[in-house]
Order: sequence, then C-alpha cells, then structure tokens
Amino acid sequence: MPAESKTSDSLVLSYLLLRKAIGVLGIALPFLVAIGKAALESPGLLSSISSYYYSVMGDVFVGCLCATGVFMWSYRGYELKDVIAAQIAAYCAVGIALFPTSPGADATAQQIFIGYAHIIFAIIFFSTLIYFALVLFRKTNPNVPPTPEKLMRNRVYTVCGYTMLAALILIALVLFFVPDNSSLLALNPVFWLEAVLLEAFGISWLVKGEAILKA
Repeated sequence: MPAESKTSDSLVLSYLLLRKAIGVLGIALPFLVAIGKAALESPGLLSSISSYYYSVMGDVFVGCLCATGVFMWSYRGYELKDVIAAQIAAYCAVGIALFPTSPGADATAQQIFIGYAHIIFAIIFFSTLIYFALVLFRKTNPNVPPTPEKLMRNRVYTVCGYTMLAALILIALVLFFVPDNSSLLALNPVFWLEAVLLEAFGISWLVKGEAILKA
C-alpha cells in the first residue's frame, strides 16, 4: 500500500475516533454527574448540569468540558467552516468550565457576573453544536448522489439538531420567564432539557464518527 494511502487512512481513523470521543463525552456527562453525586454525596438531582460544579462531581464536570474543548480544538473536518466552528465550540466548552454558573441566592456580584458569562458561553457552545448537526454534518458532495446510508445519517442529524434547538429554546424560556416560586422548578426542567440536548449532541457525533450507521 502506498505511503500516501496509509497516511490518509490513518487520518480518517483518527478523525473518526475523535468524533466518537466527543460523542461519548456528551452522552456520558449527565449520567456521570448525577449518578456520581447521588452515590458519593447525596441523592437527588440538582437544578441543572452546570450546578454540579459545586458538588462532589465538580472536577468531573470541569474535566469533561475541558476534554471536549481539547477534542474540539483538534478537530479539523473538511473545510475552513468546520475548523472555525470547532474552535468556537472548543473555547466555549472551556469557558463553561472556567466560568461556573451562579451558586444561587447567596451569590456575590462577582459570582453573578461570572454566571452570566457562563450562560453566554453555553448559548454559543450549544448553538455551534446545532450548526454542526443541521449544516456541517448534512453536507453532501453535489457531484455525487448521496447513498441510502448518507440519507439515513442526515435524517438522524436533522432530528438531533432540531431536538437540541428545541431544548435550548425551552431552557431559555425556563430561565428567563418561569418565576422562582413556580412548582415547575421542583421537577428540575433545566437539568432534563440539558440532558436531552447533550444526548442529541452525543448521538450526532457518534453517527458522524461511524460508531452508529456506518457508511
């Protein structure tokens, strides 16, 4: 086998592995923090996945996001748009980790400011993930008819993308329009919506990494 072909195959495998790693981290994060906190600290869910920063699972939360950031930074895709989107997501993933959500009612002015930065990083991060699923992952070569497998993968990307978009909109509605004394908050809607968003994100990257629906 020519050296060029071996190099190309190696790069393809590396990118597939990178996509799978990103997908696994996205899927695993809600389970890791929720189960870990219940087992090591106390039962019960927190109001959001970001709130686990202040629990015994804080290091795991930060570690998963920083690892996602590193993997995103290493991702190159096919075009410049892929690189730019991945680098934006990388910066924002690390930003989410380093600028934690506000700890609650007793937060200082500085913690509240940092909490707003956390929200901004999260919105940009999730918006970039939606862009990957709905735009970048669904691209096809206009000169080559898409295979049935590619069409199936595109349907999965579409479902994942719109699921993430719907979850992100609902999270914003809960955060900014649901009163603090609402009984709805007892159900931890932000946690569940973030979990759905992350599962859809993870599935889309596992499909892109050919862990699911291989070409």
